[in-house]
Amino acid sequence: MPDLSKMQEYCRDRLDRKSAGRDAALAGSRTTIRFCANAIRAVHRSEWAEAKRLMKEAQKTLKAAQKALEPFPEIYFVGFLMDAQKEYVEARATYAIIKGETIPGPEELGIGEAPYLNGLGETVGELRRFILDLLRHGNVERCEMLLDAMDDIYYVLVSMDYPDAITGGLRRTTDVARSLIERTRGEFSIALVQENLEAALKEHAKRVENAAD
Repeated sequence: MPDLSKMQEYCRDRLDRKSAGRDAALAGSRTTIRFCANAIRAVHRSEWAEAKRLMKEAQKTLKAAQKALEPFPEIYFVGFLMDAQKEYVEARATYAIIKGETIPGPEELGIGEAPYLNGLGETVGELRRFILDLLRHGNVERCEMLLDAMDDIYYVLVSMDYPDAITGGLRRTTDVARSLIERTRGEFSIALVQENLEAALKEHAKRVENAAD
């Protein structure tokens, strides 16, 4: 009978460490996603200092999660870790665009191309939400700037003509981004027409009033 005790011990040790790494990465990914969601919420409230603090915390927990899986490349690209990476990119990109800063690239964030591009695509949804808030307050000029940013993101995404197995399902993210941009642009156009109409009516009323005097 062959002696399999050493092989058994090796496999058990390897799987124990892999399981522990996975558990640590899973917990870190969940914490990262929570920090990022709260950071984006802070951005929408213009709580810039709080948003930056939360993004720093997200960076720490994400790095810890990635480090936990580095010894095990066969499970590094699991779904929950990529979800955390996408959320982190989304938070950083949303903050940068709304603040008028340069969007950090994948190398600066330490994120792979696929989760980076998908996270960038999901930023479009947050920009739409911000634009709708601006429209309610009549800030049309700022809306145009953010719409341009949404278009720029879409053109980057649509230029990535690679299989979904490489891009992590980027084609679907791109389709969703396009739909959101079209809806937002339509709502913006309606708001712009209404604003111009209101301005014309006010001007007309003013002329009538002056003529009566």
